[in-house]
Amino acid sequence: MKSSEIRQQFLEFFESHGHTVVASSPLVPGNDPTLLFTNAGMVQFKDVFLGQDKRPYVRAASSQRCVRAGGKHNDLENVGYTARHHTFFEMLGNFSFGDYFKRQAIKFAWEFLTVALKIPPERLWITVYAEDDEAADIWLNEVGIDASRFTRIATMDNFWQMGDIGPCGPCSEIFYDHGPEIAGGPPGTPEADGDRYVEIWNLVFMQYNRDSAGVLHPLPRPSVDTGMGLERISAVMQQVHSNYEIDLFQDLIRVAAKVTNTADLSSSSLRVIADHIRACAFLIADGVIPGNEGRGYVLRRIIRRAIRHGYKLGQKQPFLHLLVEELARVMGQAYPELVDARVRIEAVLKQEEERFAETLENGMQLLEAALCHESRLLDGEALFRLYDTFGFPLDLTADIARERGVKIDQAGFEQAMERQRQRARATSKFTMQDGITYSGPSTAFHGYESLQHEGHILALYKEGSRVDFVEAGDEAVVVLDSTPFYAESGGQVGDSGELHAANGTFAVSDTQKIQADVFGHKGLLRSGRLVVGDKVLAKVNRDARARTERNHSVTHLMHKALRQVLGAHVQQKGSLVDASKTRFDFVHNQPVTDAEIRQVEVLVNSEILANAATAARLMTIEDARKTGAMMLFGEKYGDEVRVLDIGTSRELCGGTHVKRTGDIGLFKIVAESGVAAGIRRLEAVTGENALAYIQERELQLQQVADAVKVQPQEAAARIAQILDNVKHLERELGRLKSKLATSQGNDFAGQVREVKGVKVLAICLDDADSKTLREALDKFKNKFQSCVVVLSAIEDGRVKLIAGVTSDLATKVKAGELVNFVAQQVGGKGGGRADMAQAGGTQPDNLPAALESVAGWVEQRL
Repeated sequence: MKSSEIRQQFLEFFESHGHTVVASSPLVPGNDPTLLFTNAGMVQFKDVFLGQDKRPYVRAASSQRCVRAGGKHNDLENVGYTARHHTFFEMLGNFSFGDYFKRQAIKFAWEFLTVALKIPPERLWITVYAEDDEAADIWLNEVGIDASRFTRIATMDNFWQMGDIGPCGPCSEIFYDHGPEIAGGPPGTPEADGDRYVEIWNLVFMQYNRDSAGVLHPLPRPSVDTGMGLERISAVMQQVHSNYEIDLFQDLIRVAAKVTNTADLSSSSLRVIADHIRACAFLIADGVIPGNEGRGYVLRRIIRRAIRHGYKLGQKQPFLHLLVEELARVMGQAYPELVDARVRIEAVLKQEEERFAETLENGMQLLEAALCHESRLLDGEALFRLYDTFGFPLDLTADIARERGVKIDQAGFEQAMERQRQRARATSKFTMQDGITYSGPSTAFHGYESLQHEGHILALYKEGSRVDFVEAGDEAVVVLDSTPFYAESGGQVGDSGELHAANGTFAVSDTQKIQADVFGHKGLLRSGRLVVGDKVLAKVNRDARARTERNHSVTHLMHKALRQVLGAHVQQKGSLVDASKTRFDFVHNQPVTDAEIRQVEVLVNSEILANAATAARLMTIEDARKTGAMMLFGEKYGDEVRVLDIGTSRELCGGTHVKRTGDIGLFKIVAESGVAAGIRRLEAVTGENALAYIQERELQLQQVADAVKVQPQEAAARIAQILDNVKHLERELGRLKSKLATSQGNDFAGQVREVKGVKVLAICLDDADSKTLREALDKFKNKFQSCVVVLSAIEDGRVKLIAGVTSDLATKVKAGELVNFVAQQVGGKGGGRADMAQAGGTQPDNLPAALESVAGWVEQRL
């Protein structure tokens, strides 16, 4: 049975038992900033399990793509060397949100394995948490499993918890027995670490809530979270022991062998490459770009590890991107986003391969030399140089060292890296929203249709603590049951405005989400008193909202135009939309040219002139995909989404927008820059702000034209003419300065000293710049043949120095040492080559004495 068939059969089985099949969420979690990557099927349902989100279903099933590399769950160093470690894997799961519990979950699992998949019951082994008598009774007395293939596990391996506090509960794990020919004992025995018994399914029963004191309290509505690795169950069904022998990997391994010219299909390097291309492709498809920090750096590490294994197989040309086509063929039906993003994935991988190829060869030479050291220890400085100069991630170097039986000095590397590591920790830290804990009804949002609405105060917070009232002058957060205020989301800033109550007026400066559907209105109570339960009239700042809506709507149009001008690889990576501007970050590997910017502006302003009506529709996520609506990678979407049509753009968006494109008025891009490798940023203004920007530029152009005494349309040509004249005059000035310096040098010929047969000249030239000093130095060296020369000049209160030594003397008298000796006397420092060096100083009054000391210094070295 193919892996794709197992995946489909699993989803159809649970759908037939009342489960809603939910699409895989992206690898970048949209609801949990504590995670680098989605690493389990339950991640997209975390808010549901915590009671912070409600879905229209109480049973769900999914095939979730997962990555474990970096952070707590890091399997990278084992990948390719064991039968079951992967960076990327698929987790099949069924979930119950307060619906069925242990009995039904256990029976579903047993039925799927033994009936649907026809796995012999005698090949399965069951474990439960030692204290979970309920689960044990169901397995032994209702399902009727053989007691000799059942174990109670007393360790925390069979007790799951989301964190130190919060939902938790016992687990029941199902193992498959691969047979006595493979070493290893049953779960719970000293030999359990062997490969004979492999866990294929974990059933988690969330029945408790652990408090801060560690006490377990029964949950009112227990839930179920299960996970079964597709790769592991595929190995069972295809009767192979290693996951790398299943169809998903064998197809990739064959293509990897072809592009690396490798005949040995059992090579561990081919397994590494086959695993890593899956992680790399799906991460890029979900919007992650190789970089030096956070998720981007984990992706870079995986890519470079794959490249190194290709190098080990003898492939020194880019090859990894050539595997994307086969991956899309094998997995594209289940994950169409892989097919849609194929061209972009190939481009990103190829660029990263070419970048690393520039340093890989030299880095490997350095590493080979270091690995030959008798100490059999790779020191920290070498590790750091490989990382800093040649781009070798530490785990890649450790991988190579381990293959050669060499240890690494990780402590030394950490010391050499301390500043960089502190920066990386600071910028890649993922923290949860905190400060306010709320439980209660949600906030109904009415801001699409109205800018003022009545509501009641559900909660008040002062300095992060919940209070019953606030008084004039207090800064607070107000939670309402209904509001027209938009809470910051999707790049759009939160609304500002006022809350009017019978006894007070509250100025709202910002609106943020405390939970998914709970809005916090932050601000200051200007007068009176607010009490929980008060009725208020919430009024949004109309002008700020209108400006923000123009900027948000034009962001959609700009995104569409960028894809038309630059290509379909353009994907949004971030945005900030407020009343003053829109800032849009997107995937593109080179600066956007002025001509391309003008094309985008023309396309967007054409959409504005068309004055098309804006339309928003609610539909299921699947229906939205069918309409061709653009979805942003890494964004969290619910089962019901809002599809927004603005002009010819169609995107999923929950923000507020103009009624017609003509309401935007005018669009102008004001800045273009790069924010990271492969990520560009555009900033743009609309409406009154765009008009003000253009008027300011016109005024500046007129001022320039007036200054050069021409009409504005002639200013560019006139300035070019002036610059040509300036260049000519600068060349003439340089010639005259050089001539003057030579003349001065001839005048100073009498100051040349003979020191042990060597001519020594140390003088100050008036009004000489650095270029003139260098030219004069060359002339004196040519004139005197064998000499030591120090020339200086004073400009704007600073000393300039240059020293030169003819080649016959450079082994004894070094120009770098000489210029530094002089510079120290005038409050500076410098250096350079043995034959020529430069320096500067801040104490011109000391210059005469410093020049006078040169002859004595030279004499000591001859």
